[in-house]
Amino acid sequence: MSKPAKGSSMNLQGESLGALRNAAPLASLLKALVDPVLVVILLYALASWMDVSLHGQLLTWATIAFLLAALLMDGTFLLMPGSHGSWLGVGRMMATWLFICFVLYCYARLAGLVEFFPDELMLGWAILTPLLLLGMHWVIRMVIVRPASDATQVTRVVVVGANKSGCMLAQRIRQNPQLRMEFMGYFDDRGLDRVETIGEDELKGTIAELYDFVKANGVHQIYISLPMTSQPRVMTLVDGLMDCTASIYFVPDLFVFDLIQAQIDHVAGFPVMTICESPFIGLAGVVKRMSDVVLALCILALIWPVMLGVALAVKLTSSGPVLFKQRRYGANGESILVYKFRSMKVMEDGDKVVQATRHDSRLTPIGGFIRKSSLDELPQFLNVLEGKMSIVGPRPHANAHNEMYRKLIKGYMLRHKVKPGITGWAQVNGYRGETDTIEKMERRIEYDLDYLRNWSLWFDLKIILMTVTTLFRDKNAY
Repeated sequence: MSKPAKGSSMNLQGESLGALRNAAPLASLLKALVDPVLVVILLYALASWMDVSLHGQLLTWATIAFLLAALLMDGTFLLMPGSHGSWLGVGRMMATWLFICFVLYCYARLAGLVEFFPDELMLGWAILTPLLLLGMHWVIRMVIVRPASDATQVTRVVVVGANKSGCMLAQRIRQNPQLRMEFMGYFDDRGLDRVETIGEDELKGTIAELYDFVKANGVHQIYISLPMTSQPRVMTLVDGLMDCTASIYFVPDLFVFDLIQAQIDHVAGFPVMTICESPFIGLAGVVKRMSDVVLALCILALIWPVMLGVALAVKLTSSGPVLFKQRRYGANGESILVYKFRSMKVMEDGDKVVQATRHDSRLTPIGGFIRKSSLDELPQFLNVLEGKMSIVGPRPHANAHNEMYRKLIKGYMLRHKVKPGITGWAQVNGYRGETDTIEKMERRIEYDLDYLRNWSLWFDLKIILMTVTTLFRDKNAY
């Protein structure tokens, strides 16, 4: 089992850097719009051909399709020159489109919209859309974002500082030929013996030699990636470069922080850098909530007989209520009531809560079974519909445990940037059940924060599938 990479989500030093966006503005615009626009255009073209009304229900359907495609489908660069894993990308695009069709179909059934759209329209749209998208990606590759044909069309760049941020930036430039940027090398006052991550031919000289290199080689852009503690050094460097025409960018070394959803933002036109934020901001939050509601309704429609049977078994085998309600921390640390089928003879919900252990004497006659099989968690799908929980997210701990561990584990409360989940990344990696040592809880928190850094809808679906496959063979469940 591999340990989650600390700070592995680094949007700020990735393609979201403003400088990289500006290097290929047409490509960036197409990347954001081509897929959702084509999805809607084809829908309206087919509807017009089949004499279906282009207003009312179709407009609602098209709007939802546009938003889902804009968020989930990473087009345009799928078939770019120099890209890796194109066939894997095609498969992922097809799977994404099938998921969008599934969500739209569930929405149509729940909203009673199926009767408004002919089957031929929906089936034709579902089949033709991925073919149209693949065709457009090929056109973009061959015509719009083709590799530069001569050196005058290439932006020559250098990076000052061969640290982690600078090396990642250089790697992204080399991996994205559609940017038409040529990485020419690093400038760093440290020798190769102190900078082991770069090759001898990549280190072009010291910072003092930068100015002459820029003039002699017609460098267009300079990226300064020096530590935040080097402000006077950076100012001196920038002053020395004022006599050249190269554009100068500063790459902040944010790897000194434990980043969660790092990105550049604006507040009333003032630029700010996000160090820690929930992944469910804006449209991502809408998609997360929509997927929770759709999946919870579908699952409840399938498992309600099981829930009824468990409820009867709990009532018949021990005295007390069927449901156990316990206060937990929800999103942003707000107190919520979490529902479970009662598996113990006690109803602890105070300042001191003792974790369940293997062969716990407090278990009811069927308590051990429903805990090991996770049947006791099924009422939490009602918490999901209430909007208090999510299907996938960090598992909620008792409030008493939160107050204890927040003092012992750095970053513990960051897991409460999102709604707690019925299942989570830590649980499918073996950190389910009792955490009898501080080390086990630290590992659980590492996985929880890794989930926040790298969330995507596909990540949620992967965790759900892993939960199903590991449900009855988890040795930590009791």
